[in-house]
Amino acid sequence: MSPPDRHRGPLYLGLMSGTSLDAIDGALVRWSPEGPDTLAFTSQAFDPALRAELLALQAPGPDELHRAALAAVGLSRAYAGVCAELMRHLPQRSVVAAIGAHGQTVRHRPDADYTLQLLNGALLAELTGWPVVCDFRSADIAAGGQGAPLVPAFHARVFGSAVQRRAIVNLGGIANVSLLSPSGDISGFDTGPANVLMDLWASRSLGHPLDTDGKLAASGSVDTALLEQLLDEPYFLRPAPKSTGRDLFNAQWLDARLRRRAAAAAPPSAADVQATLAELTARTVADACRDFGADAIFLCGGGAFNPVLRSRISALAGTALVSDTGTLGAPPEAVEAVAFAWLAHCRMAGLPGNLPAVTGARGPRVLGALYPGNA
Repeated sequence: MSPPDRHRGPLYLGLMSGTSLDAIDGALVRWSPEGPDTLAFTSQAFDPALRAELLALQAPGPDELHRAALAAVGLSRAYAGVCAELMRHLPQRSVVAAIGAHGQTVRHRPDADYTLQLLNGALLAELTGWPVVCDFRSADIAAGGQGAPLVPAFHARVFGSAVQRRAIVNLGGIANVSLLSPSGDISGFDTGPANVLMDLWASRSLGHPLDTDGKLAASGSVDTALLEQLLDEPYFLRPAPKSTGRDLFNAQWLDARLRRRAAAAAPPSAADVQATLAELTARTVADACRDFGADAIFLCGGGAFNPVLRSRISALAGTALVSDTGTLGAPPEAVEAVAFAWLAHCRMAGLPGNLPAVTGARGPRVLGALYPGNA
């Protein structure tokens, strides 16, 4: 994703904090006719108190409106801190055309015609001085779509091949696939959980927010009875277009299946549960890629660095070559942030950012609400 000329085209910042709530990722990107050139990338951990509140807001609770507004303010200030770090790399006498900021999803209910990503776009524009584009998903949902995934159009732009059937797999909290045919046909959907359940179980079992390097999963074995309980979820059989999140795959969802498993036999060990959750992610991702007939699978997102996930996806993917987007010139950890810089570029250029074939919307839509800057 690095064209040869770094001095052509407008500059954008892309900001992403995903379902995993592990960090805020930011990218400084120059968009040119050849594609995006990532000039800088940073990832900053959440303040623990803000992270805890954003996690708590994933479920109904008292005084939600006030707490959500305060969390949006706190998140906007944290986003501004990421922008300040990126602006240290801003070329002299350059301006930022816009900041593309995803915000933090706390509800995703396309079945009820709404999605909610917390962010105070006006505050972020005031703090940075640059225009802010946010609330990318609502226009697609208003047009009857799922509002997600939004990245397949970007993946096709930068990762498409004229000779290879490629699957681009983002392993964030939720796993989504972009299925790119040499003919130019594009499809994609959320396959189900990626890290969200593994992170939950690691927090319970280890007292850490994630299973570093997949060590807990690697020390266990897949519990086939539990895996059957996990796979017995109607979402996995639903046809695309479809999207999901913590509204479905959460602690209550996992605990109900663990209880059913424990009622039948001795409960599995903590390591076996983690190995089984990793297998669930690998199985649902690999099934989608195999059904597509992928020649090659390229992983991105935090899960791309989990050796257990990578190994199991490779083992289940049939003849497809499994690698990560780094082999295509795009660091796996930066892809999502760059994608939202691209979505900001589309908004500023008046171009559609969604793919109706992916989301199910009635047609292409220009995505995002714009808050002017004051620089």
